[in-house]
Amino acid sequence: MEPSPKDGESAAAAEPSRGGTAPSSGVVVQVREKKGPLRAAIPYMPFPVAVICLFLNTFVPGLGTFVSAFTVLCGARTDLPDRHMCCVFWLNIAAALIQILTAIVMVGWIMSIFWGMDMVILASKYSAPSPSLP
Repeated sequence: MEPSPKDGESAAAAEPSRGGTAPSSGVVVQVREKKGPLRAAIPYMPFPVAVICLFLNTFVPGLGTFVSAFTVLCGARTDLPDRHMCCVFWLNIAAALIQILTAIVMVGWIMSIFWGMDMVILASKYSAPSPSLP
């Protein structure tokens, strides 16, 4: 006795292919990350600055996030292009304060380290390639 197809499977998919090749479907799946306002306010910094901010966030929770807030005032890009630079600056200051205040119960310290890792990931992902020397 053959098992019946599971929910979502068709009877044709449950049977073996008779032609030797399985039919291919042209399904394209696109995944888009939805960022909250605090996460979207993380600036795209130069890689060395992002590494310094990660180091600061690792040892003093919120300090690297506080430093990164000032890079917004220096012209660093964020994922919030429709918001004014001062608004994005204050969002980063708020994130730093949340990390500092909740570091007592370890939540802020962990959040601070992840925040620093996000800074490094964004810096490495969107950094401009350096020109090659001849």
